[in-house]
Amino acid sequence: MYRQRVLIMGAAGRDFHNFNVCFRDNQEFEVVAFTATQIPNIEGRLYPPELSGKYYPKGIPIFPESDLVDVIRRENIDQVVFSYSDVSHEYVMHRASLILACGPDFRLLGLNATLLKATKPVVSICAVRTGSGKSQTSRRVADILVDLGYRVAAIRHPMPYGDLNKQAVQRFASYDDLEANDCTIEEREEYEPHLARGITVFAGVDYERILRQAEQEVDIILWDGGNNDLPFFKSDLHIVVVDPLRPGHETRYYPGETNVIAADVVVINKVDSATPENVLQIRQSLATLNPKAQVIEAASPISVDDPGLIRGKRVLVVEDGPTLTHGGMAFGAGWVAAQRFGAAEIVDPRPFAVGSISATYEKYPTTGAVLPAMGYGDGQIRELEQTINNAPADLVLIGTPIDLARILDLNKPTQRVRYELEEIGHPSLADVLGERFGHR
Repeated sequence: MYRQRVLIMGAAGRDFHNFNVCFRDNQEFEVVAFTATQIPNIEGRLYPPELSGKYYPKGIPIFPESDLVDVIRRENIDQVVFSYSDVSHEYVMHRASLILACGPDFRLLGLNATLLKATKPVVSICAVRTGSGKSQTSRRVADILVDLGYRVAAIRHPMPYGDLNKQAVQRFASYDDLEANDCTIEEREEYEPHLARGITVFAGVDYERILRQAEQEVDIILWDGGNNDLPFFKSDLHIVVVDPLRPGHETRYYPGETNVIAADVVVINKVDSATPENVLQIRQSLATLNPKAQVIEAASPISVDDPGLIRGKRVLVVEDGPTLTHGGMAFGAGWVAAQRFGAAEIVDPRPFAVGSISATYEKYPTTGAVLPAMGYGDGQIRELEQTINNAPADLVLIGTPIDLARILDLNKPTQRVRYELEEIGHPSLADVLGERFGHR
């Protein structure tokens, strides 16, 4: 029997999940290769035979997406499966047009094909774009469920940037687990805030195995999504966060629009920062896309330990990396804090950037005069550190969800910016979760 020759386009996350659930044990298809983009230094690896299954005793190579056309032609690809997120609809169709012109079919996998069924209730938190406020919404939902008496674990969208075999199934219950697993800055940003609340975090590569392990420990599973990707598990309650600072993006980005259409609850975050006109535009868009969804308005107020340390100072602002890069934002909570608390100057880090940090600015020119906290490996972490130390600032204002001073050796004082979700009015997330699940 001829097996369709498949190439999966990804970014070390959704691509591996799609392979595992749709292709790994499927005799009708042969996945010849993955391509990788968005994340630095993830191509050139192998999806290992220990994870790829009996039909792939040598594993599956991962090439840079820049080699896409060459791989299609060299390997006689029949079908290309697009498997990453937070890109515009226009971008998806430009990729599709290129692939179709080369000959193969272009395919997007839907929810029926990719959702795993849990034996415990699942609450999924997803978004329309990176940087919408998904992380603080996940933390808020976890707090409410714990207050209702439930044991909760967060299963985080994959970030397998290291040894894929070692990362197949990961469980984080303490900060020591982060050290033991050599977590990147990006991983720490998502895991540490949950750990600080006593919430165990699971992540990795093989989400069937991850799910089955988590089910043994908790009453309710929280799917903590990445980028604007769809959940990996069938949800009992699907919560989607939209960003009124980017009105219209809920209809223009893949697969964020799918998230909105599938949502049970939509959280309009940042209403304290957005104009009323933008919030109204979002509400009108939601009424068209998904009139049945419950809509909750919320703010993400910022706080710092000592505002007086910021006033009158030259401040270097460090922001969450993905929010600025493929999220397309020019600033985040750190920049807002610098303005609000009276910084004399926000130091532009770009003239002082080195190595891959400098390359990040070139790749993502919409990034403003703030520093993305890129840290996808030891080398990049050290370049981030050097860039901060090079900048002539009095203070480093850290707008990431973790304290970078714990993992970087910095030559200037730091101040953290914190932000948590606060619903405005009713319904609130507590109302919705209490009605759906009740007290345990």
